[in-house]
This record gives sequence, C-alpha cells and structure tokens, in this order.
Amino acid sequence: MDLEGGCFCGAIRYKVEGPPLDAGYCHCRMCQRATAAPAVPWATWPRAGFAWLGAEPGTLRSSEHGRRRFCRECGTHLVFEAADQPGEIDISTVTLDLPDAVRPEYHIWTRSRLGWFETADTLPRFPDDGPDSAQRRGRADGTA
Repeated sequence: MDLEGGCFCGAIRYKVEGPPLDAGYCHCRMCQRATAAPAVPWATWPRAGFAWLGAEPGTLRSSEHGRRRFCRECGTHLVFEAADQPGEIDISTVTLDLPDAVRPEYHIWTRSRLGWFETADTLPRFPDDGPDSAQRRGRADGTA
C-alpha cells in the first residue's frame, strides 16, 4: 500500500510506502488544540517509508515528547514525530488523498474526550496512551 497526501492548499505533499503499523483516534488535549477537532485519526508508519514531495512543512515542538509538522500557508496539521520513536512517523489520516484506505483500530487518551463527542464504534478505548503499539497491533509478545 503506497499512499500520498497533503495539506488543504496543496503547498505540502508527502508519500508513504507500505501498510501502517497501527491506526487509531487520539483524544488528547494537544491534538484537539493543534487541529481544532475533538479527536484526530492517526496512523503510524516506519519513518523509512515516508518522504516529503517538495516543500517541507513548518515545525512546532509541541512538547518534550515530540513535534508537529504543519503547512505554513493553510495551517493543516500533517504529522507528529515522537521523540522516543525516531524510526516511526504518525500521519493524520484525514490528510491522505484516500483517507478511507486506513481504518482506526482503537481510541487513546479518552480521559480527555470531550463530553459532547462520542463515536458509534466498538473499538477498544484507553484512558491514556494505552498498551504499546506492538500490543495494539495484537502482538502479545510485544514485538512489532
């Protein structure tokens, strides 16, 4: 599965190769504020399969845990790069050209979920960042 995506105005484009490692909704306050949305659907890919196609986005060091990349022209929030996972990149799946290609598998940071926002799915929900990504992908032995 090779996919492309980009920002609202088209100034920033990217591509990603292969299937995602996992995918889910994040309900944390930082994601809510960064995107002005009640939850953000993310998918994680190996960093080696990701590339910017042309111009690179702006960077915001949003916490000691990572940085967010966004379009300087239209403000679209594109990716999150976790400091403790340099080999992976989290892409906001709604910025993919084919966002239906990646389905969320869980919800994280639900303790920050807005009271007026509820999804109608039956996906697993975690009050914090949940089990590590290997466990979220069904690997009980913790290997990715």
